[in-house]
Amino acid sequence: MSTAQAADTAILDTNKVISLPDGRGKMTYIDDGDMFEVCDTRADGHGVEGQLVRKGGTTLITVSDGGDAGCDKKGYNVPNSGEYQMQLWWQGGGAAQYSQWFNE
Repeated sequence: MSTAQAADTAILDTNKVISLPDGRGKMTYIDDGDMFEVCDTRADGHGVEGQLVRKGGTTLITVSDGGDAGCDKKGYNVPNSGEYQMQLWWQGGGAAQYSQWFNE
């Protein structure tokens, strides 16, 4: 792996969080148990949706939350090989938020 590739990949060994602007929502990777949690944190009539994507474009899981109490979760065993990214967006429009590329 080149130095540039190494800089693009962050080895993840703890929880990771990405958040939407204006407190609209967040997506959390919970390392202990390989759980992905998406939370709609604003009662604005729109939900939030998060995805785990493998480098190359394959969507592995999708988790949506909105219109109910609490957050929604889905498990996925992130392997040590490959590179993965969390992507999160507000279903009312606007730009998505992206995590750094990671693996376990």
